[in-house]
Amino acid sequence: MPFPLDRPRRLRRSAGLRRLTRETRLSTDQLVYPLFVAPGRNQQQEIASMPGQYRWSVDTAVSEAEDAAQLGIPAVLLFGLPEEKDPQGTGAYDASGIVQQAARAIKRSVPDLVVIADTCVCEYTSHGHCGVISESGNPDVENDATLELLARTAVSQADSGVDVIAPSDMMDGRVAAIRHALDERGFAGLPIISYAAKYASAFYGPFREAADSAPQFGDRRTYQMDPPNVREALREIALDLEEGADAVMVKPALAYLDVIRAARDRFDAPLAAYNVSGEYAMVKAAARNGWLDERRVVTEILTGIVRAGADIVITYHAKDIARWLRD
Repeated sequence: MPFPLDRPRRLRRSAGLRRLTRETRLSTDQLVYPLFVAPGRNQQQEIASMPGQYRWSVDTAVSEAEDAAQLGIPAVLLFGLPEEKDPQGTGAYDASGIVQQAARAIKRSVPDLVVIADTCVCEYTSHGHCGVISESGNPDVENDATLELLARTAVSQADSGVDVIAPSDMMDGRVAAIRHALDERGFAGLPIISYAAKYASAFYGPFREAADSAPQFGDRRTYQMDPPNVREALREIALDLEEGADAVMVKPALAYLDVIRAARDRFDAPLAAYNVSGEYAMVKAAARNGWLDERRVVTEILTGIVRAGADIVITYHAKDIARWLRD
């Protein structure tokens, strides 16, 4: 019986051969580690729905950022929990706001670590939505009125020393508004990573507990993307790039690998994917019950996200995978 000329199994015979011939390589250099920063001092409060993740006070956030840098993780993404909230989300652009404090402290301690600021107001508004609420008729977020808040927030974050602005609100035209505001204030060199294709996903539940940002009424489906749509995501990405985004993001990642692939095939810009809180929590819960091997599953998931086309992976597993990649 003749054997086929192509014998793929020959290259699977050992761990060394598999490593040598691997098509997709997951690297610590691709990782961004999200941090939740809250008021107080010497605080490290575990988030119940996200085991192993914490709300950090500024001082402990600095220590955590130092630890991430020691592991070779190149960037952190900051989310803030303010002491007080109001309908306009004024804490988002307060010069002494929680993210601004954390950014300054982290950059003083770890100047080479890339600090990315999530630019939105949902954590800061008393109603939990990502912008100004219309008072006429059916309450909804007013797009154009929100752009001014986002631009002001981005400038405040830039003043605090962040390295990247990352608008996550999904308002139309926000990249152009932020780019214009940054350029006017002397921050023309500051890049924008836009949450360009952010879906109205059920996978955000644990994050909303962590950031205390659940909407007090309604939901975010009028401004976040409808999960069945792919072509719309490509239009959103194209618009953000035209408006001045330097890199774009797909969020969530695991249920949207096809969107990541479509974006990679269409655009040359750096592409990020957010491995979100619900994806993290599912793995943690299953691992704690002994239903799966956490290390293997996390590695497989993150490799799949990179294989789909992501250059950057934002993940709460960042420190674990950085350690495992060193082994």
